[in-house]
Amino acid sequence: MGSSQQTVQEAITDLPPAEVLARAKSFFASRPSLYSAFLDMEGPGFCSFRGQGGEEVIVAAASAPEGGTRVTGSTYLFDMQLARFLTTLPPAGQR
Repeated sequence: MGSSQQTVQEAITDLPPAEVLARAKSFFASRPSLYSAFLDMEGPGFCSFRGQGGEEVIVAAASAPEGGTRVTGSTYLFDMQLARFLTTLPPAGQR
């Protein structure tokens, strides 16, 4: 994965946006201490988390034009944790 692909990652799921964000809050808070991130800010369709050293992780969820929910995440150092979170979401059409 190139550095730009690590910084912004996307997935499409059949889960509604609110459920995606609820799962993100639970997922990042329950990681081992070195990789955990805690809710910093939230608003309609997004959550911002802070982790080790102030690292920021942003997760946004919105209805996708092709159906389902488009989930976009952005981070600089927590790319593996973000990728892992996205793999926990059921892909569109498989729910």
